[in-house]
Amino acid sequence: MIKLKFFGLGGQGIVTAAKTLSEAVSIYEEEYAITVPAYGHERRGAPVNTSIMIDSKPVLLNCFVYEPEIVLVSDASFLTREIDIGAGISGNAVLVLNTGNEGIAGQFKEKFGFKEVYYADATSIALKNIKRNIPNSAMLGVLARTGIVKIESVMAAVKSTFGTKAGSANADAAKEAYDETGKI
Repeated sequence: MIKLKFFGLGGQGIVTAAKTLSEAVSIYEEEYAITVPAYGHERRGAPVNTSIMIDSKPVLLNCFVYEPEIVLVSDASFLTREIDIGAGISGNAVLVLNTGNEGIAGQFKEKFGFKEVYYADATSIALKNIKRNIPNSAMLGVLARTGIVKIESVMAAVKSTFGTKAGSANADAAKEAYDETGKI
């Protein structure tokens, strides 16, 4: 079983990204996944997180992830927030980060102890492709670089989630982020 934790701010589409990832692996890769969001009455801009578990056999757990192997962070402001995105990680944990700045990616790696960091400027890619500051689809493209899901599966799930017109633009954002992903 692979355990993931997504962190973002309300309005960035973190819950939708997690559900779309679950669809990508469940429908297009014949795996099993469950998504457990953690949010309440927060407003746009408030911290949100979501837990995802993926396995080759049915996932019978329905709980939060406390020891993630992969952490996705859709906003670099988490570097200075009072939220420990590295809580429960092991020495092999991977970070997927929304930043175009390798220096910031390095600061996250050092501060939280991630083994590897995959990063791209998902916000700029989203603004270019979908004309909105919602980096969720682009972040799934960066996540695909880790090898946990194929980019083709992400693009198909994004198109299914967002419909024809918005789906194509979001799939383009995912593919562009996949192509532009850096790694440290």
